[in-house]
Amino acid sequence: MTTSPSTALHPVIDKVTQRIAERSKSLRNTYLSQLEQMRGRGPRRASLSCANQAHANAAMDSGTKIWLNQAQKPNIGIVTAYNDMLSAHQPYEHYPVQIRQTALRFGATAQVAGAVPAMCDGVTQGRPGMELSLFSRDVIAQATAVALSHDAFDATLCLGICDKIVPGLLIGALAFGHLPTIFIPAGPMGSGLSNKEKAAVRERYAQGKATKEELLAAESAAYHSAGTCTFYGTANSNQMLLEAMGLHLPGAAFVHPSDPLRSVLTDAAVERVLQLTEQSSNYKPIGQLVNEKTIVNAVIALLATGGSTNHTIHWIAVARAAGIIIDWQDFDELSSVVPLLTRVYPNGTADVNAFEDAGGPVFVIRELLSAGLMHADVMTVYGNDGLNSHTSRPVLTEDGKVKWEALPAESTDATVVRNVTDPFAPTGGLRLLHGNLGRAIVKASAVPEDAWIIKAPAKVFESQDALVKAYKAGELNMDFVAVVIFQGPQANGMPELHQFTPVLGSLMSAGYKVALVTDGRMSGASGKVPAALHVSPEVAQGGPLGKVRDGDVVELNVHTGELRAWVDADVWAQRAVRELSKEPIFGYGRDLFAAQRRVVTAPEHGASTLFID
Repeated sequence: MTTSPSTALHPVIDKVTQRIAERSKSLRNTYLSQLEQMRGRGPRRASLSCANQAHANAAMDSGTKIWLNQAQKPNIGIVTAYNDMLSAHQPYEHYPVQIRQTALRFGATAQVAGAVPAMCDGVTQGRPGMELSLFSRDVIAQATAVALSHDAFDATLCLGICDKIVPGLLIGALAFGHLPTIFIPAGPMGSGLSNKEKAAVRERYAQGKATKEELLAAESAAYHSAGTCTFYGTANSNQMLLEAMGLHLPGAAFVHPSDPLRSVLTDAAVERVLQLTEQSSNYKPIGQLVNEKTIVNAVIALLATGGSTNHTIHWIAVARAAGIIIDWQDFDELSSVVPLLTRVYPNGTADVNAFEDAGGPVFVIRELLSAGLMHADVMTVYGNDGLNSHTSRPVLTEDGKVKWEALPAESTDATVVRNVTDPFAPTGGLRLLHGNLGRAIVKASAVPEDAWIIKAPAKVFESQDALVKAYKAGELNMDFVAVVIFQGPQANGMPELHQFTPVLGSLMSAGYKVALVTDGRMSGASGKVPAALHVSPEVAQGGPLGKVRDGDVVELNVHTGELRAWVDADVWAQRAVRELSKEPIFGYGRDLFAAQRRVVTAPEHGASTLFID
């Protein structure tokens, strides 16, 4: 199936987009007005004083200084999230050298404007440090702004991939919306131990049937080299969304770090961003590129691929950074008409390498466009045919250059990626739940349909450790709904709750009907366990989930969108919400984030410490 620029846009997508535009009109106009005030000053360094320029150029080699001191050629600001503990970011170590050399070949310069923190959720899962994870997004945004604040750059290249890092970089870049910006990925690691096998070992370990040595061997076989982890969690969802927003070169997301094409694509990104500056005839600032249609395209890409639930938080904050207001109702209505086109773990057994081999992000984008399920008429960093320019795959030519080729009409593996005429499901991967427990998100695509309705007694826990302890004591061999509270952003920073995933999974494998309801988050990697996540308002803010007591019958119904405690209305009205402990949170740097916990907005408002008005 090929793209058709004339395909009519689906009416629900049109309606939701228009509603977002109307809701955002005042804020968006203010943002664009501010962007306009920042542009039109020619090469940025030309406005710096001689002392400013001398400081900015002092450490550069003599050849680069000649170009920098002329202050007439564009200068690229590199914002990097490199560190060598994140496997996904380790390949970035040598990117700045390559980018500088490539920029010089095109008569320009490039400098590392700054670095941003980049923590690994895989390392901090179940540890106190995970309570900094969500807040790190806003720190990254601020660090990006600090890096670009020198006002010495005409374009930005962002080097980042993983969970909070891409949203943080994007929020920071949007604060400098007058600059053209391209994100450069580094690609996934090769396939190792399959996600299904890894999950099986985790469950056996939770049951006491596998040793720690066996578990470590399995984990090390799964996470084994440089590159992004290969399951379709937040990091790889980031890459899908950036492709759908036109912020990558087309098809750049999942080319391996060691593939020669990877280096050529990096060179091509440098060349391309220089073609988008104010000095060019094709100026494309990121603040204009990211608009209501672009944001809707990102949400649609998330839904069509069953991506991470974290983006029901992060992309609300990203949109707000561009003066655009979206909410969970928008996600839910779009999900009702966007088909599920992929089965990638935890929504299936395949990994992102299999996804890329079967067609990858450009295949999904092409299929959605062909059915009028995405906005084609948007500005992107590549080409002049809107999003239709992002439906071809990059290949390496014999002379070491890159060209883009059309994909086959059909997926090469219909168990992983399907055409829009034959989807895995007629609706998207996420659902909005609501009822007397509040509003929540569930990743329906990761859960077998026979587990979409759970109605069982509640077991209430105030921590991951308490649930695991009850499991080990044999207290959870029953049908139940695990209600885990005080896990929202104001309570403890909203860490991801993966510690008990194997526990709940093993109980389901034993034949028990189990579900999770929490004001925390899990990235959607809950696998087969039905999970109502991000329950809002959170319990620390007086949310009704804090009224649930052990034994209350709780229903989670994906079909009807209901999240309810079946308690007599009068009893429910009189019942008090549990109170958060007043004991100070300290250690692992958590005490430094007390101010963020006090002011952070609700998840449906982006869990933001930056946009709190």
